[in-house]
Amino acid sequence: MRLRGAWGHEADALAGVHGRAFSGGWAASEIAGLLDGPGGFALLIEEAEPLAFILCRAVAGEAEILTLAVDPAARRRGLALALVEAATGAARMAGAQTLFLEVAHDNAAARGLYAKAGFQEVGLRRGYYDRGPNPPANAVVMRLDLGPSA
Repeated sequence: MRLRGAWGHEADALAGVHGRAFSGGWAASEIAGLLDGPGGFALLIEEAEPLAFILCRAVAGEAEILTLAVDPAARRRGLALALVEAATGAARMAGAQTLFLEVAHDNAAARGLYAKAGFQEVGLRRGYYDRGPNPPANAVVMRLDLGPSA
């Protein structure tokens, strides 16, 4: 198993993981646009194929986890926590002092993962996640202080 940076030209593979992890996964063009945009970066865990990735952006002293996707067949192996920890280090190296994310209020597993990584719940965005014909879901805003940049 290998953890490494991922790049815009790998967006199709990342979109494949995202589509298996979430109904209505992101398109490769969306992922590539974020990776190629200001401060965008991704980290990927792979074996023979991509298993999981985290997509982030770090700009002006702040960073944000945009998405974290783990292929359902690779869950419960610690991949998500490894990616969050690696992204935290990458955000620090990019000069970020704070790392933010949004997570669905009803996603207890993800909220527990982020709490384990040291994130604190700091806000709520009502109706943030569009769930198609189902009512929208609220997002919990979480924050991790990274300390002053070096």
